[in-house]
Amino acid sequence: MIILKPANTPDEAVRELYEEAFPYDERRDWPVVLSLMETGKLRLLHLTKDGQFAGFVFYWPLPDFTFIEYFAVHAAARGGGIGTYIMEELEKMFGRLVLEVEPPLTEQARRRIVFYERLGYKMFDEPYFQPPHHEGYPQLELRLMQKGSTHGETFQTIKNQIYHYVYNLS
Repeated sequence: MIILKPANTPDEAVRELYEEAFPYDERRDWPVVLSLMETGKLRLLHLTKDGQFAGFVFYWPLPDFTFIEYFAVHAAARGGGIGTYIMEELEKMFGRLVLEVEPPLTEQARRRIVFYERLGYKMFDEPYFQPPHHEGYPQLELRLMQKGSTHGETFQTIKNQIYHYVYNLS
C-alpha cells in the first residue's frame, strides 16, 4: 500500500534522498528548505510503500495551481507503477499541477518527459530558466509542463507566478 502523508518536518531519509536525487545546482541548500517549510510556503508529502519510506514530494500551493518542485522515489520502491500512482493522487489532491523538467537532451530527460506526457501533461514550447539556487551559479534551462489547465493560462502567466512566489522575483 502506498501512502502520501503531509509532514511538517522532513526526516533524515527525505534529506538523504533529496541530496542523492538532485544535483547541487538543481536544489536548494537544506537550511533553506527547512526555512521555507517553517513559513508554510513549501510543503512536503512523505511517501511510504508497505510501511517503508518510499520518497517525497515538495510542492508549493500557488494561487492558480500547485507547483511540484521536487519529486523523488527511493530506488528500493521504484517499479510497479508507483510514480504513476503518486502523480494521479497528486492530481486528485490538487487539481491543476505544474512542474519543471530538463530539456529533452538526454535519454533520461526524454524518458521523464514521456512519463509525464503519458499521464496527460503538456510541455510548453518556450524555454524556461530556473533562477539559480546558489550564488555564482548560472540559471538552468528547463521546460515547464502542466496538467489540468482550465483557465487558458499562458506560459508567461504561469512562469510569472512561479518566479514571484517560488523564486521571489518580480
